[in-house]
Order: sequence, then C-alpha cells, then structure tokens
Amino acid sequence: MDSVLETLHLMIWGPWTLILFLAVGLWFTICSGAFQIIGIRRWMSETIGTFWRGEEQLPKDGNPNHITPFQTACTALAATIGTGNTVGVATALTAGGPGALFWMWISALIGMITAYVETALGQQYRFRGPDGRWICGPMIYMERGLGLPWMGILYAVLVVLSSMGMGSMVQSNAISGTLFYSAGLPEWVSGFFVTVLAASVILGGIERIAKVSERLIPLSAGIYILFSLAVILSCYEILPAVFRMVFQQAFSFRSATGGIAGFAMTRCLRYGLSRGVFSNEAGLGSLAVLHGAAERTSAEEQGMWAMFEVFFDTIVVCTMTALVILCITYTTGVPPRYDGAALTAWCFSQRIGEVGEWLVSAAMTVFAFATIIAWYYLGKQTAEYLLTKLCPWMSIQKLLICLYTGLYLAAVFAGCICRLEVVWQISDIWNGLMAFPNLFALMLLGKQVKYPHR
Repeated sequence: MDSVLETLHLMIWGPWTLILFLAVGLWFTICSGAFQIIGIRRWMSETIGTFWRGEEQLPKDGNPNHITPFQTACTALAATIGTGNTVGVATALTAGGPGALFWMWISALIGMITAYVETALGQQYRFRGPDGRWICGPMIYMERGLGLPWMGILYAVLVVLSSMGMGSMVQSNAISGTLFYSAGLPEWVSGFFVTVLAASVILGGIERIAKVSERLIPLSAGIYILFSLAVILSCYEILPAVFRMVFQQAFSFRSATGGIAGFAMTRCLRYGLSRGVFSNEAGLGSLAVLHGAAERTSAEEQGMWAMFEVFFDTIVVCTMTALVILCITYTTGVPPRYDGAALTAWCFSQRIGEVGEWLVSAAMTVFAFATIIAWYYLGKQTAEYLLTKLCPWMSIQKLLICLYTGLYLAAVFAGCICRLEVVWQISDIWNGLMAFPNLFALMLLGKQVKYPHR
C-alpha cells in the first residue's frame, strides 16, 4: 500500500506538476507587471491596512448577519494556516532538507499572483443560489466561463475528496499528535473532543464559521509568531549560517556527486513546492470558494486579500516554523527522533521550556481546528454544487449533504488515529489532482482579470 501511494505521489507531484505551477504563476506575474512585488504597498494598504484603520468592523451593507471581507480573509486564513505551517514545514525539512524552505518562498511569491487571479475570477462569476447565498468557486468559472460543466463537476468531486484528507484528517492528525506529545492524551480521546467541537461550529453555517475564525486566527497567529521570534532571536548568532545553509542546499548540485546530488536537489524542490502549495493553497482554487461569501466587495479587493493570505501564511508563518526547527537542530547537532508536530513542539521546548511548549502546542492545535471548520465550508459548497448537477430532487440533496457532514466528522475522528505518513500522502495526491483543472481554467480565463493600479 505504501509503495502504491508513493508511486502515485511521484506521478502527480512529478516535475511536470511543479513546472506547471511555476509556469502559470510566472505568466500571471508578467501579465500583472509583477503586481505582487511592485504593488506591495497598494495591496498591503487595501488588506491588513483597512483593519488597522478600523474600516472592517461591519459588512459594507451594514447587515451584521453578512460576512465582512475581514471575516472572509480570516476564514480563508483558517483554511490555509493549519498543519502546513507546522507539521508540513517539519515534514518538508525532514524529507527535503533545509533548502526546501527556499522553494517554499518561491511557491509563495509565485502563488500570490495565482491566488489573486483565481479569487478575482471567482468573484466575477459568482451568483446567488435559491437561498440567497453566494455560490462561488472554480467549478462556477469552469462552467460559466469556459462552458465546460463536466470540468466543474470533476473539480467539485476532487474538492470533496480533498476535504476528507487535507481539510479534516491531516488537521486532526496534527492535533492528536501535538496533544499526545504535550499532554500524553490518547489519540481516541483527542478525536472525540475535536469531533464534538467541530460539529458544534460547522452546524452553525458560514456565519458561525466566520465568527469563530475571526476570533481564533488573529489570537493564535499572534501567540505563535511571538514565541517563534523568541526562539529565533535567542539563536541570532547562528542565523547567518542557517540562511547560508538554506540557499546552499536549495541549489546543491555540487554538494555531492552525480545522481546523488541531482536526487537531493529534486527532493528538496519537490517537497518545498508541494508543502508550500499545501500550506497556502494558491493554484488549487480553494481560495476562490472561501472568498465567495463576502458581501459588497469587488474582485480586485478580494484578490488582494488572497495575495495577503498567501504572503502571511508562507512568507511569515512557515518561515517562522522553519527557522525555529533549523536553528535548534543546527545548535544541537543531533537530529531529534521526532517528526511532524512533535518535532516542532520539541524545538520550541529547547529554548522556552515547558510553558512555551504548551502555548505553542495550543496555537498549533487552534490552527488545525480552524482549518477543519473552514474546509468543511469549502467541501460543503462544492458538494452542494455537485448535487445540483447530478441529483434533481431537493429532499435527496439535503439528505446527501447531511451524509457528507457525517462523513466529514468521521474523517476528523479517523485522522486522529491514523498514521501520519499515509494521511499526508493521500492529501498530497488529492491536492495535486485539484490543481490540474483549475490551472487549465486560469490560463484560459486569466486575460479577463483586471489588476489594480499600483
């Protein structure tokens, strides 16, 4: 079974996939005049700048039951700031070496403009359903923009499957791993409590998911960044050596001979880019769905929020995690026997002790839980779209949505007791499959997207 999954992973995340991600991102970088770099002051001002100026307190239509652009951004960040920032980074560094961090930066830099394009297209083609709520996502612009409803159905199927892996199992697996390492809590106990808490939130719909995300993400991200900086600054004297190691191993053609060096370089690039995509989700199309609920907004505004989310997720949070791990393992000189969430928590404990370890473990748990509830909304949206195309009976549609909710919660529990390697491989496979139809649609529809003046 493991060899089959590894073969599928290599096929889907082979050189052609990485080249496709890079090519699409570079093309949109050229078309936009490198807006993600040249226009940084503009998109920073229009995103996080509005929060600091107090402009996102209520929806722009004044209805407190509607979703604000800031709440939408927090929900999208909840979906992206998860185990990719902690477990994913640890796994990437373990499998691909320190140079994987460099390729995570590249994936973020290129992914920022890809996220802008897919989110803007989602806003352009979204429409209200019979219940008055927005229906949005790549399946919509595939159907209405490209005129290919079969592609929209294919994409929706992949998202539903991916929600059972990346959205639920991977996140709950990280929670159980963190709680077992920090508190010795059995996996089945973690699974029970996480499943019950997730059910209490997701059954309240997008309004409750957005409100919970708005409260969880800023607080947990702030705590995590604060303690990450404490660890990194305590190792300030070795930071130049750590960065030098990252850049050298990112291009390690001469660090060994022949095929060994080439293989090391390939693993470094593959794990860096795949974990970067797993973390920020740029190119997968999920951001287009998550931004669809925002009221009284524009395609450009939501596109800039998507850019900020990719920047914050990978350039800020993932880099913090990677530097903590690299600094600690560099100073100890002996690779720890831990992996995933346990490795990250262990590295923090080496500098800030048990209290810091508990606080950081709590932040990682909140990250993963926020991702679970956000990905439920993502999977439910695509499941509803899928059912409207395949099942004409409303009563059966409602029954099947209830079934999806039950299966999602079951996947949350199952993720707590599954092996980490299997869960990650399955999730990576679904991630890669989601990307192909979405990137194809972006290349054909990207010319319709307008970019703000810098």
